[in-house]
Amino acid sequence: MIRVVDLHKSFGRQQVLRGVNLEFAKGKTTTIVGTSGCGKTVLLKHLNALLVPDRGEVLIDGIDITKLGQKELYQIRAKFGVLFQGAALLDSMTVFDNVAFPLREKTRMTEGEIKTKVADRLEQVGLGEMGHKLPAELSGGMRKRAGLARALIMDPEIVLFDEPTTGLDPVLATSIHQLISRTQHDFGYTGIIVSHTIPQVYEITDYVVMLASGVVEEVAPPEAFSVSESPIVQQFIHGRTEGPMDVL
Repeated sequence: MIRVVDLHKSFGRQQVLRGVNLEFAKGKTTTIVGTSGCGKTVLLKHLNALLVPDRGEVLIDGIDITKLGQKELYQIRAKFGVLFQGAALLDSMTVFDNVAFPLREKTRMTEGEIKTKVADRLEQVGLGEMGHKLPAELSGGMRKRAGLARALIMDPEIVLFDEPTTGLDPVLATSIHQLISRTQHDFGYTGIIVSHTIPQVYEITDYVVMLASGVVEEVAPPEAFSVSESPIVQQFIHGRTEGPMDVL
């Protein structure tokens, strides 16, 4: 269980999070949506302590990670896998070596064991024959798949997805959504997605959270979210320029 309590974060004079309170159900997928600059990625980076809040708590299985030292944080972060916007692959390494990197750095597995596990993960994301290629030789969708294989290689309990379909055409975006849904079902991880693709994410998420003005405006299953009585939610869903939200 992940629980965020009264989370505040500012950068200089810009107050991004103004008291976020939120729970993420274990073994479920939650998608965080909102306008650009509303704090979605900032919130995501607090969940595995990449950012430290000005005030508030981030509880992972009851432990407030904002108060942990580096050694304890290392243990907590081992629970997480992350798929970054650009997949964050190392250009000088093959796809295989990118996926194998966490195993070589953080485990005592033999090369034979690593080879077997990496091959399994690449097969699961549809890249079974691509391990020898460099990231530059892959399409955008393939790079996302490789990034997901690396995010899953340590068998994480929680996987964070930061705009996983950014830069992809609608067909590729759908394939990545389907892959996220399938791997979540297969591995049973808690998935937390930052996205702006409404309503496409409805099919792969259990809950939708909307951030607005630094606080949680709505939390609901997709069906209920789509008919929310919140004027802010409806403005966002329908892409209206007029409404309670300021449009820059």
